[in-house]
Amino acid sequence: MQLTVLGCSGSAPGPDLPTSGYLVEAGGVRIVMELGSGVFAPLTRLCDPFDLDAVLLSHLHLDHCADFGSLTVYRRDHPAPPYDVRERRLPVFAPSHAPSRLANAHAADRAALATTDLTDTFDFVPLAPGRYAVGPVEVEVAAMRHICEAYGFRISYGGVSLVFSGDTVPCPELVRLATGADLLLADSAWREQAGRANYLHMSGQEAGEVAKAAGVGRLVLTHVLPWSDRDGVLDDAADAFPGPVSLATPGATYTL
Repeated sequence: MQLTVLGCSGSAPGPDLPTSGYLVEAGGVRIVMELGSGVFAPLTRLCDPFDLDAVLLSHLHLDHCADFGSLTVYRRDHPAPPYDVRERRLPVFAPSHAPSRLANAHAADRAALATTDLTDTFDFVPLAPGRYAVGPVEVEVAAMRHICEAYGFRISYGGVSLVFSGDTVPCPELVRLATGADLLLADSAWREQAGRANYLHMSGQEAGEVAKAAGVGRLVLTHVLPWSDRDGVLDDAADAFPGPVSLATPGATYTL
């Protein structure tokens, strides 16, 4: 299994730093996990978007799904697609309101929204806690704790697994999902601050504590806000987690 970071900035992009997006390759399938702002361009350097086997969207904040619009235009408007995209719709595993939410970007006005339908090109699969299959790859889904419907993913193949937290505060559901995983890709938006009323994201310290509790093999910190102290977030996580820990960077690859 190989994980490639397409983008990793939290909430908004930074200079040469797209928001969330990751390509997972295993068992002959390609899964893009999140399609945040600026992610589609680096994706096209790595694979033909028509060769994707599935899209996973943990939740529908724009820093995680804005470039789904680019993928839609590419699949619907390409003059010479390698196959009929209406006969071979791309599976999109996403929160239940994804079809209407994502259609908003493609309706010219409010009246057109009533007839804008992306299901001609995409096969939307509403997420719920449980297990799903993408070819020989298993995707386990757990509900996370964010300010909207949000999920974490455990992707397993050939005896190895990686876990993506999506956006969440620390919670038992994430520890259970990540237990024994080879790699945890964890939301780490900022440094711990006394008195912070936090209901959005984990700090680096909290991500490290979750990784330690779950006994993961490696911790990769992602979704650091562009105005946060990246090195400080890394130091805090390393103090809490005794294993290998690093900051996600665009283009980084991890082979499991």
